[in-house]
Amino acid sequence: MGPNVSPYGANQSYGYGGGYPQYAQPYYAQQSATISAMQAPSSTVPPVPSGAFVTPSGGSIVTVPATEESYVENILRLNRGKLATFYMTYENNREWNAKIFKGIIEAAGRDHIVISDPSTGMRYLLLMLNLDYVTFDEPIKYEYPFHGSVVTPSTPMSS
Repeated sequence: MGPNVSPYGANQSYGYGGGYPQYAQPYYAQQSATISAMQAPSSTVPPVPSGAFVTPSGGSIVTVPATEESYVENILRLNRGKLATFYMTYENNREWNAKIFKGIIEAAGRDHIVISDPSTGMRYLLLMLNLDYVTFDEPIKYEYPFHGSVVTPSTPMSS
């Protein structure tokens, strides 16, 4: 057979190096034209603040955070540099189900804690998901907004 002869009929050429029948090229070109015609003109999307919702019409609704917020990561951040003991649980772990880490609090985020062991210098990235509780051998810094004022360890208890 010659270069333009195929087992499917005479004079059918294969585009793209002989791997595809002739109809593949026009079909691809037709699809490309359809896809580019369907694409909307490019426009800039206005920035949406973190925590906001976008409505179906394209507007955004900004939610105001509650004034009474006290999260573990905030308490740990207030106590950076202090020695703490972290009690962690790891479900379905055959080697150890619970583990205790003791170290200096270096950082804390919404889903993690970074501590360092002062005796070895080893740093640990612990997941909040596994955290049961934390103990301190000294008083801790603790404050959060509550009803327009800030609650701290020195705030008197109401009767």
